Amino acid sequence: MAAPVEAKRPEPYVWPELGVESKIIFPHHDAIRNFEADGSDGVWLEDRQRRWYYAELMGGCHDLDFAQAIGFDTGGSPHFDKFSSIIVRGQKCPLISLQTSEKPLPRKERLKLRNAAKVAAKDVVAPSN
Repeated sequence: MAAPVEAKRPEPYVWPELGVESKIIFPHHDAIRNFEADGSDGVWLEDRQRRWYYAELMGGCHDLDFAQAIGFDTGGSPHFDKFSSIIVRGQKCPLISLQTSEKPLPRKERLKLRNAAKVAAKDVVAPSN
């Protein structure tokens, strides 16, 4: 009797260099398969090849952290890049940059780290003269 074959999830792509300005070709043709909001400041995007990007937003984007779907406005270009915008509940949110990124940490871990940073910032005392 043959042993059952275990279904393995594909590993996420690891970029040779992180933080490099990039673009996603044909975002309107299912090129972007997943997204993960980073509060209202940015969003991680995963393409078909399981490569991750981080899109930093200009001035934040209300409701992004609660969005179940987002749209992409490329301004007529065939690629999504730092000159593009995301659409969240009808609001257009322009990008500052779109860079290669690692897969984001799970949401609970990111929130835990963010809260720890806030607590640490409160403990810092300004130097006295």
